Amino acid sequence: MPPGLPEFTLGYTALGWMETNLRVPSGKYAGEPFRASLDQALFLLWWYALDSSGDWLYRRGVRRLAKGSGKSPFAAALALFELVGECRFDRFDNSAPGGVIGKPVSLPVVQLAAVSEAQTGVTMRLVVGMANKRTEICKKYSLEVGRTYIYTPSGGRLQLLTSSATSAEGAEPSLVIADEVEHWVPSSGGVDMWATLRRNLGKSGSRMLETCNAWIPGQESVAEKSFDEWCLQEEGKLRGSQRVLYDARVAPGVTALTGEAGVGEIPLMEALRFVYEPCPWAALDSIQEEIWSPTTPVSVSRRFYLNQPNAAQDTWVTIDEWGTLADTSRELVDGEEVVLFFDGSKSNDNTALVGCCMADGFVFTVGVWEPEEKTGVVNTRKVDAAVRRTFERFTVVAFWGDVREWESFVKVSWPDEFGENLLVPAQEHGKAAALIAWDMRSHGYEFAVASEECRAEIENKSFRHDGNWDTSRHIGNCRETERRGFITVRKESPKSPNKIDAAVCVIGARMVYRSVLNSPQWEQYTDSGGDWLVF
Repeated sequence: MPPGLPEFTLGYTALGWMETNLRVPSGKYAGEPFRASLDQALFLLWWYALDSSGDWLYRRGVRRLAKGSGKSPFAAALALFELVGECRFDRFDNSAPGGVIGKPVSLPVVQLAAVSEAQTGVTMRLVVGMANKRTEICKKYSLEVGRTYIYTPSGGRLQLLTSSATSAEGAEPSLVIADEVEHWVPSSGGVDMWATLRRNLGKSGSRMLETCNAWIPGQESVAEKSFDEWCLQEEGKLRGSQRVLYDARVAPGVTALTGEAGVGEIPLMEALRFVYEPCPWAALDSIQEEIWSPTTPVSVSRRFYLNQPNAAQDTWVTIDEWGTLADTSRELVDGEEVVLFFDGSKSNDNTALVGCCMADGFVFTVGVWEPEEKTGVVNTRKVDAAVRRTFERFTVVAFWGDVREWESFVKVSWPDEFGENLLVPAQEHGKAAALIAWDMRSHGYEFAVASEECRAEIENKSFRHDGNWDTSRHIGNCRETERRGFITVRKESPKSPNKIDAAVCVIGARMVYRSVLNSPQWEQYTDSGGDWLVF
């Protein structure tokens, strides 16, 4: 949240309207006027902040809060204010709180959006609870209230939106409240839905408020995308002037989940008091007991109650763990000795090429290629060109690659072009001897061993990498699986859109690095001052 208070805002109008017209529908404070907490009030003041021309300062908002922080009641109250309250700029007035007079939307369309009706069910029940036929607001504004809608006499409406992105296309809502966007992932259609809603809002200059708990990193959820966009905004890396208002209370990463905090750690109850400080209704003792329950995974506790993005239980390596190894100051030197590993796909997965520097084991991403939208396949010419540029720039001492779908390159064209300069072949002996081809279908055990070794290196911080985001996402997408006693990597499901190809290449590049480092060819090469050996 921004510091201080905005000069011009309709937020005071919103706060007064909610307290006057709405009653808490259930719980400890049922029947009492809806009074926003301090954090909710600050959010409203900034959400309705205006510039000197009467235009919104923020076109999108995100409320990322811990479970039980009151996201749904707040969203319900905001939806009703947007439906019938004086929520749009009319004129400046220095005598009014916030210096602004508001007016209602002439034909409001307020949408509660989610990828399933179950997600919006809680918020919609609260909306109906606040505005049912027995309430003063229903009588005052002559509302027609149903289970999944509210209509105004002038044709305005508040409605659920849980359909596909295609059916959402073309609507012109005055406000969209996107619920639980940590669940809006590519596989659920949530990301496409989000893009459609943003296009709809862009036509009319209307706005979207997103609510979420912390997300699972690497799932490409809308919650994660919005956070990344906000980070770019705060770093000054966005071109547009439309800003995101981001509201989050996050427990420190050093919070101890046990009863006693160690050196440098924060006790659990202290962290909970901070996260839930604006929420007097929160039962902190019960939350602590839930966190301590042996049936509650640590990852769930951190996401739900501490508001920390946290990986799934079977994640191979978390993005946070991987991120600590990033070193963007390390510059690649033209001509330095490197090894490469390639994992290719034509249409079902991504294609990736990752390198590792022999001088210090530094890992860098040459490229990650997705199937192109028009053709549905990876552009092989772009990949081939990247391989050739890499050989032109560096001294490549070993290049291993998976065979499937790229056989003509891995077995023929690349060995013919670059083979005489490769120091350590992928397969040195037997019928499958090859300079580059390293068929992963017949090397499952070796790759599982390499996966365990690479994870140990990451845990021990044995190497650094360039921080490439595509590779980082792929690392976070990896799930553990067992193969002949070793823990290797897999996708979360065979048809998952969350790719891991660049992570496979990281494991492969580190494997090739170790193989070369321990080879007699490398020993002779370095002893001879870098002269090539013929084998």
